[in-house]
Amino acid sequence: MIRVTPTIRLEEHAVEERFVRSPGPGGQNVNKVATAVQLRLDIDRALALPAEMRARLVRLAGRRLSADGTLVIVARGQRSQERNRAEARQKLVDLLRRAAAPPVPRRATRVPAAEKQGRREDKRRRSKAKRMRRADSED
Repeated sequence: MIRVTPTIRLEEHAVEERFVRSPGPGGQNVNKVATAVQLRLDIDRALALPAEMRARLVRLAGRRLSADGTLVIVARGQRSQERNRAEARQKLVDLLRRAAAPPVPRRATRVPAAEKQGRREDKRRRSKAKRMRRADSED
């Protein structure tokens, strides 16, 4: 089980891991060992996640979401499979935690009266300065 929050846990079999060759650092192993990790999570089949959370996850995923609704997370910054795997899992958990938090509703605010007044005064000053630069049309 992958623990996302104290109440939400994702089953291991819901996440598919693929190891591919990494274009990053690797030393002598760079052309021999598949160190990069691709984690895949089918959001529609992840029934352990609440429906609202899945909807937020789709919005948060952005370009990491494939056309068929699969979330793909890639980690290839480390030289070993295990470290890349841990990094990818951490990225997944962080994204799931962000999706688990409900959005804070926006509270409407008003522009302070002093700010409105200051803006009007600035506008009057600019207008007066420009009026003073104009040539008189009566000359």
